[in-house]
Amino acid sequence: MTQKNIVTAAFVMIGDEILSGRTEDKNLNFLAKNLTEIGINLREVRIVPDIESEIILAVNEVRKKFDYVFTSGGIGPTHDDITSLAISKAFKDELTQNKQATKILEKYYGLENLNSARLKMAFVPSKAKLLDNPVSSAPGFRIKNVFVMAGVPKIFQAMFEAAAKELIGGKKVKSKEIKISLTESIVAQDLENLQKKYQQISMGSYPFEGGTSLVFRGNDYEALEKAVIEMIEILERIKSSSIIAVS
Repeated sequence: MTQKNIVTAAFVMIGDEILSGRTEDKNLNFLAKNLTEIGINLREVRIVPDIESEIILAVNEVRKKFDYVFTSGGIGPTHDDITSLAISKAFKDELTQNKQATKILEKYYGLENLNSARLKMAFVPSKAKLLDNPVSSAPGFRIKNVFVMAGVPKIFQAMFEAAAKELIGGKKVKSKEIKISLTESIVAQDLENLQKKYQQISMGSYPFEGGTSLVFRGNDYEALEKAVIEMIEILERIKSSSIIAVS
């Protein structure tokens, strides 16, 4: 497979506990950083409740729109863990007891402790490929471009390590930062004009106490360098001492 310049992904977080505020998500930042490192741009994030129809709708929409989709949550042993069933329906596949997953659970829990709730975690879509879970054994899975993983951060991260082996990234996005002692409003118009000139580069301004951080991101490295140089020249004309650091 040839490398694409831009490879995209979406993240679907599944769970009433996220939407209610009872559980704070810790997977988004990890996923975004790790995808960026391998040249995959996380373009969209959705949070959906433990409702089968909403999971199906969200997954079907994003899997057609992006190269990869990652989900978190809803693959445990309890009654409200319905992600595996919803994913199988999204792909018009059958939820079946996976022999390999069953053996993994038997080894981890022992036959005498493998009750029906735990055995539920061995059921995945028939066309799915398992994702290793060295933390708590119960595997995640991949079906086509969708990677279905646990919501518990430590397990999510372990499953991502398994998923990462199957990902093909694009040209990596590089970023440059200019820290200045000026407020956003002073450079807003100049930054907007520069953005129009270099549309292939993402530009943003982020205020902090005592100044503003100007961030430039893109995989057109030549355009990135030119945009940063031009911004520095603009800043020097506004106030030569305004630049705190360039990195």
